[in-house]
Amino acid sequence: MRRVAIIPARGGSKRIPRKNIKVFCGKPMIAWSIDAARASGCFDQIVVSTDDAEIAAVAKEWGASVPFTRPAELSDDYTGTLPVMHHAVEWLSEHGAPVDYACCLYATAPFVSAEDLRLGWELIQQADCSYAFAVTSYSFPIQRAIRITETGRVAMFSPEYFNSRSQDLEEAWHDAGQFYWGSAKAWEEERTIFGEESLPIKLPRYRVQDIDTPDDWTRAEWLFRAMQAEAEQK
Repeated sequence: MRRVAIIPARGGSKRIPRKNIKVFCGKPMIAWSIDAARASGCFDQIVVSTDDAEIAAVAKEWGASVPFTRPAELSDDYTGTLPVMHHAVEWLSEHGAPVDYACCLYATAPFVSAEDLRLGWELIQQADCSYAFAVTSYSFPIQRAIRITETGRVAMFSPEYFNSRSQDLEEAWHDAGQFYWGSAKAWEEERTIFGEESLPIKLPRYRVQDIDTPDDWTRAEWLFRAMQAEAEQK
């Protein structure tokens, strides 16, 4: 079975300019994802899907291939992961490199580990599912979430849980934003990822960090360096 990692990395990041190749803890952000994919031993090919020549050059420097340029219509602020993966899997098939399984690996996921990628591969090949992807738990019960109203007051999203004890509420999970293993057919049909056809790979909260703002970036570097220092002491 042919397996590829596909790393979406367009060039139009707004909140953190050039985020995909900005230096994070010593190397370009995308390099951490490429290195994890290589270390996992799961993939016959590591492909970067980008519309940007500079990102393509950096990706190649760190060992990925860039066999195509992503079309402009799939490179705007509104294009989701599914059509980007559909295009990449279809392109590879049409150009003599058909895929059985593809792992969408985000370019801005420095906390992703080779071990988790291997676990995802084991899960998806053993189970009857379309996807296997990384999740982590919310630190606070979502049933007790509040919002700030238009008048500046507060209101519960689910007031029926006001008197419920936190420990009695069902634990909730969210997408870790790192990687999604999927069958080629699932990607080509653009099946929904968050549904009954998916299996979760549970990650601890400290290894999950969205990096959407400069503050997120700073926090992520602090945490990443702390984790590196701890690993070096073992």
